[in-house]
Amino acid sequence: MLERGEERTTAVEGDYPSSIDELRGAIRHRLFQNMSRSTVTIRNKIDQEAVPYRRLAAFLPGEGVGGAGLHWSGVHFRVAPDDLALRTNVVARYGKSFIPEGMNLQDYGVTYEELEPFFDKAEKVFGTSGEPYTINGKIVGNGNRYAPDRSGAFPLPAMKEVYSASLFRKAAANVGYHPYALPAANASAQYTNPYGVQMGPCNFCGYCSGYDCYMYSKASPNVNILPALRQDPKFTLITQANVLKVNLDSDGKKATGVTYFDIRTNSQVEIDADLVIISAFQFHNVHLMLLSGIGQPYDPVQNTGTVGRNFVYQTITTSRAWLSPKQYTSLFVGAGGAGVAIDDFNSMNFDHGPLGFVGGSPVWVNQAGVKPIAAAIGGPGGTAPTWGEGYKEAMVNTYRHSLTIDAHGSNMAYRDVYLDLDPTYKNAYGQPLLRMTFTWKDNDIRMNQYVVGKIEPIMKAMGAIRYSLAMLKDNEIFDTRRYQTTHLGGGAVMGTDPKTSCVNRYLQSWDVSNVFVIGASAFPQGMGYNPTGMVAALAYWAAYHIRTTYLKNPGPMVQA
Repeated sequence: MLERGEERTTAVEGDYPSSIDELRGAIRHRLFQNMSRSTVTIRNKIDQEAVPYRRLAAFLPGEGVGGAGLHWSGVHFRVAPDDLALRTNVVARYGKSFIPEGMNLQDYGVTYEELEPFFDKAEKVFGTSGEPYTINGKIVGNGNRYAPDRSGAFPLPAMKEVYSASLFRKAAANVGYHPYALPAANASAQYTNPYGVQMGPCNFCGYCSGYDCYMYSKASPNVNILPALRQDPKFTLITQANVLKVNLDSDGKKATGVTYFDIRTNSQVEIDADLVIISAFQFHNVHLMLLSGIGQPYDPVQNTGTVGRNFVYQTITTSRAWLSPKQYTSLFVGAGGAGVAIDDFNSMNFDHGPLGFVGGSPVWVNQAGVKPIAAAIGGPGGTAPTWGEGYKEAMVNTYRHSLTIDAHGSNMAYRDVYLDLDPTYKNAYGQPLLRMTFTWKDNDIRMNQYVVGKIEPIMKAMGAIRYSLAMLKDNEIFDTRRYQTTHLGGGAVMGTDPKTSCVNRYLQSWDVSNVFVIGASAFPQGMGYNPTGMVAALAYWAAYHIRTTYLKNPGPMVQA
């Protein structure tokens, strides 16, 4: 296992109280990627020059052992089965003409029924807290009625609901929606997972996203897998090893190993390998494939090639409601994955026909804990002054008596939204940076506006004394200066056709059969849910088939 960053263990990185230092964590970004060594360049359109993303804001890739899996929040969804065959479902219901010109809508090539055992496995490894709706076709609880059927219960009961989430549950039900507890990889009780590693119960300290959990309550590779893996004598972890490329044989059809830069010795090292698994962050996967010559780079003009094709992000806007001065929301309390959501406007759960867009969005109150600096920087919002006594009074009122509701939506893939190598800028190792061409499209903007409009009745049912609805504006462009999510996807997508996908249904490269590419880079388009649960299930799915099929007979597992 090669890791570009430093060693990280919860005993050190999660040391209390230094682990919950907001200045060190959220402002100085101690767990995030060092953008001075390597980054991406970003532009909104093909005819623009991209510039390097040097100040972390819009998204926050991790660095060091555990990566983004160390600093994530903990929202742990499965997948909406309809999303796995989105193109097929949209065409069946609304016809091919419903898909906008330039939208690259694709199926995954794998079904929910095939992935279900691996979702179940991931939840047991993560110690996920939640409430099911059905198990083996039988209604067993008050969970998400839109969720797919399960073969077993969550390993832990749902997290307790903070006051704002309980208000949302009651109000959403009163207006006819179907609220449920968010599935959270934050432990609601003491837990020992199948690998024998232990978790402690979450204390709602509010330091999940961007932090290493000092309570050992938030699932991460560092807490839930590595303690067991480190005891295996066959396992070797090399840190500060920045992989430069996957080495290929003379005809480019087989990987022979990798070359990495040893940051400690300032030298290049080659490792021979019979099997290479690329399992970095989404855009690092794509970057490494392009640098290694694995697959054909995508050309949006000719509409050829696959590596870099179908890059996607996630739409999210946060609306706020202010309550009576007698209602205290205590925003400092929180857990990263806990909350209450509705799925009435997610995936294919509603009629898109009259609306004219593809995709959807869950809506939720996910009170994850607002830290002091974040509260001050964010300010009170609305029509409050931006400085002075009025600002301070409004900020205190917002911190004590308001709540936020997120519309956390899908983002479709488009012909002119993609990743490639930048012609101008290079990283610290002299390699071209990855270039990101991305902006919001009309389909996703209209989806967000529609779903946010459905939040207003909930706010009124809560008895909000005032509220502010936040939505994407017509023709709005992607702005890197404001945090949205770190949920990037696509670029090395899975599928059944090598002309439109980089990897087959087992995440095996179509072009180099002993290379597998694991991560959200496999998503053909964005979904309304957070990606981590799907990434974990696909990882276990691929690992199972590598072990049971590939290793017995190395070579292509699907014939092109």
